[in-house]
Amino acid sequence: MSHGLERSALRAVITGATGLIGRALVACIDEPVVLSRRPERVGCTAGARVYAWEPLARPPPEAAFDGVECVFHLAGEPVAQGRWSAVRKAAIHDSRVVGTRHLVAALAGLAPPRRPRVLVSASGVGFYGDRGDEILTETSAPGTDFLAGVCTAWEREALVATDLGVRVVCARIGIVLARQGGALARMLPAFRLAVGGRLGSGWQWMSWLHLDDVVGLLLHASRTPGIGGPMNATAPAPVRNTEFVRELARVLHRPALLPVPALALRLGLGEMSQLLLGSQRALPAVATASGYVYRHSSLGEALAAAIRT
Repeated sequence: MSHGLERSALRAVITGATGLIGRALVACIDEPVVLSRRPERVGCTAGARVYAWEPLARPPPEAAFDGVECVFHLAGEPVAQGRWSAVRKAAIHDSRVVGTRHLVAALAGLAPPRRPRVLVSASGVGFYGDRGDEILTETSAPGTDFLAGVCTAWEREALVATDLGVRVVCARIGIVLARQGGALARMLPAFRLAVGGRLGSGWQWMSWLHLDDVVGLLLHASRTPGIGGPMNATAPAPVRNTEFVRELARVLHRPALLPVPALALRLGLGEMSQLLLGSQRALPAVATASGYVYRHSSLGEALAAAIRT
């Protein structure tokens, strides 16, 4: 279970349960039902009902939704593994867009009394593209780059479920702080060796949040009837990359003196470098207006908590 989170008395279907967020979410659900391409990897989720599902091939089995109140849809190919070749981009797109289409088709095939009342579907702050210093809320327009297009299509497929009487929330998740995985886990080795530093100019905004608050926001969205449509799953105070690097170095008691030039990132990572150099200053307007209370609202405290848990 994520530190500081209570279990939720909820029967819920979860996709992407073997990922960083999925594992933490499953641990907080009393009666989790897991849909997975690799059911054998879900052994850590004691008490879960597990069903095999090939999201690109077909809708999940109807039996998985028996007695289920909510669906948390987190499945998708990792975006930060390997250069974005044409094959990788197709996998990133289809795992989200086609998989969501098949999931919603399964909901459509259920008689209305058997349908879950809410679908909380992942998306990302990549929806907004590279927007510089612009303040971004859930009403801001989408960007025009590859990830923005994927997120836009992904959300569109999820929102089809509103026609079925299902409340849909598209959680635009920011940079997740956790020692167990994600961006922070990849940064820690370099910073612990005192060879970390800003990325490019360091002027780009980072919309971050602690893993506890990702799970907390997903659960909050599932039980708050007034939330529908997009919801920025980010902390209230995004920071520039220079500030993020400075805080991480302070928490680790290490210097951060070796910047990585933008050109080197673009040459080494190609189009994927936009993950590191793009700027999204996303504010969680929906979450704060609906009364969500953050467990970790300060970056320094969130980094310290993530590193020690």
